[in-house]
Parts: sequence; C-alpha cells; structure tokens
Amino acid sequence: MTDRAALERQLNQWLEPTRFKDYGPNGLQVEGRAEVNRLVCGVTASLALIDAAIAAQADAILVHHGLFWRGQDGRVTGWMKQRLARLIQHDISLFAYHLPLDAHPELGNNAQLGRRLGWMADGRFGDQDLGFTAAVEPTTLAAVSAQLRTLTGRDVTAVKGDGRPLRRVAWCSGGAQGYFESAIAAGADVFITGEISEPQAHYARETGVAFIAAGHHATERYGVQGVGERVAAELGLEVRFIDVPNPA
Repeated sequence: MTDRAALERQLNQWLEPTRFKDYGPNGLQVEGRAEVNRLVCGVTASLALIDAAIAAQADAILVHHGLFWRGQDGRVTGWMKQRLARLIQHDISLFAYHLPLDAHPELGNNAQLGRRLGWMADGRFGDQDLGFTAAVEPTTLAAVSAQLRTLTGRDVTAVKGDGRPLRRVAWCSGGAQGYFESAIAAGADVFITGEISEPQAHYARETGVAFIAAGHHATERYGVQGVGERVAAELGLEVRFIDVPNPA
C-alpha cells in the first residue's frame, strides 16, 4: 500500500512531465481515495477501461491517453460525464502521462516497443526527441512486418521503399506519421509508427525509405506496462494491465 501523493511523486520523478510541451495535463487528472493498494494500467481512459478497473477493485488507474486535451470545450456532458461520474462515484484516481510516456528511455512506449522487437536504440530524432533509431542486422520489409504482426496480434500497413536491405530502423509509437521526414533525415531505411496518412505513401516511394503503420493503440500498449512493472517492484502495489482492444 502507498498513498496517492507518494505514487504521484514517484511517477513524476520517473517520467519528468515538466520537460515536455504536451497536448494536455500530465500527472494526476482525477483525484480519488488517499490510499492506493491496487493500480490498473491501460492505454486510454475509456469508459470500458474505467468499468474494468472498477470490477477489478482498483484504487487508481494509469493511462497514456487521459481525459483532458487542449482544444476541448470544457463541458462535462455525454461521454465525459459518464467517465468522470464513474471515477468520482468509485473514488478512483486517474493518472495520465502522454508524451513523457512515449519518450522515457527505459519505461516508455518507444523503449518498450523496441525492446520487444530486439532493437537497441542508439539515437533519437523528431520533436522533443520522441523518435528512436537503431542499427539492426540487414533485414527486409516483409520480415519486419511479420515481427510486428506477431508482436501486436494485428495486420500492418506497409509501403515499400526502393527494396534496399533494412539496416537502420526508426520508430515512434502512436500517431507519429508526421515524423516520417525526420526519420528519413536521421538515416532510416524504414520508419515504424502507429498510423499512416495520405502523404506518407508518396514519401516512401519517392525517397526509397519504407514505412509501416502497425496501429496507434497496438504500438502504445507497452509503456504503461513498463511503468506498472516498476510500480509493483518498487512500491509494492498490486498492478494489473487491462487491454481494451481498439482497431485504430
């Protein structure tokens, strides 16, 4: 058992949210009970995750995608009311870390994704150094795509470059398709992220650098698990990861 304030201090110490210019508040977003015994981790603070945490008798929830984002109109109606009402009714705290959970060199989404793929990061790129790069044994687009399908349990969208052997990989989880040009400038032979937009297929064909979209949700399941494992080891809390499948 620990108290909510101590958990927040530890999460902030590990993830350093003040270092980042983000799209919403990082840290404690909804204040629940003071004592925390059981923590549920998940990707997004959806109603499904909140209800699963209630069923698991969680005292707190840790997510990558929280409730509050820049540009919202601020009214507590509809889906927002439902989510907040559940949290408040059951006195459950909500912690959310967005870019800090992408960027952490050991616990973050990108570090954990790379570790599961057997890649040792040797460089960073992109805005706020969110993207990771690594040198790998020469491989192919088909082989990397197969690795990702096995890891994530879903299909990927792959756009072939010029067919070169892939010796340098770059990756950034989630909706980082806009980082493709930075990955190309960083010397990548292939860039892996969660989503693809219309321009990326053209860039791949014209620059020769391959592009893989492996799912926004699918590539961001691992950071909260990494942090949850650290919480369990160092704070002695019972921690459970709950995956709410998402086709995006």
